[in-house]
Amino acid sequence: MAEHFTLRLADSYMLAPSVRHLAFERVDRQPLAFIPGQFLQIHFHYDDGTATKRSYSVATVGDGSSPVQRIEMAVSYVDGGAATKLLSGLELGGTIEASGPYGRFCLQDGDTHPRYLLLATGTGVTPYRAMLPQFEKLLAKGDREVVLLYGARNEAELLYGEEFEAFAQAHPGFTFHGCLSRQSRAVPRSHDRSGHVQSVLVEIAPAAERDIAYLCGNPNMVDAAFNALKEFGLPILQIRREKYISSR
Repeated sequence: MAEHFTLRLADSYMLAPSVRHLAFERVDRQPLAFIPGQFLQIHFHYDDGTATKRSYSVATVGDGSSPVQRIEMAVSYVDGGAATKLLSGLELGGTIEASGPYGRFCLQDGDTHPRYLLLATGTGVTPYRAMLPQFEKLLAKGDREVVLLYGARNEAELLYGEEFEAFAQAHPGFTFHGCLSRQSRAVPRSHDRSGHVQSVLVEIAPAAERDIAYLCGNPNMVDAAFNALKEFGLPILQIRREKYISSR
């Protein structure tokens, strides 16, 4: 059930030159119950007084099942954007209005396929960060794999990249590939890949009997990957999608 509440900024730092990590707490001190993969809506007004809202996935790494006190999200700045004006200038202790959680871009109990394919670009990787505790539990059973293909133009734009690498090192069933489309790292890593996310699918060899796919991020990537996965034979019901559209 979605709620309306006020959030107070408790912490923040820059994840990339144009992406800010924000950590909020509810002013009423109540925890937020959410399912990893869901999002909140931030409510505000344009300069002319017109009401509007923007959606942001919850990036908080909890235990995957209990409410959390700290509500984290990653926000991309858009030149001239109304939400950018609001959130880039928000100082510690500042408040915003929000509602949620919403969305069904979540892991499903009925999924029995042995491998999860997670594809993301930009801030579309934030739902997968929130899902890490759930993947940890699934991987502990020994009969599942998770592959994360994360696309960025360069190393600086791999949001939470070090966290995903550390998780992969600690969990052998989890594979992380940073897919760099414009500039490779100065010191390449063995798991790096060149090109766009969807171009790496050939190496992964998706198969209908093996994979459940999640696609989140830039609409062009989501559409291209969706079509590629269908060509590999994945039924539409095994491909979950969420598009991130930058709004002014």
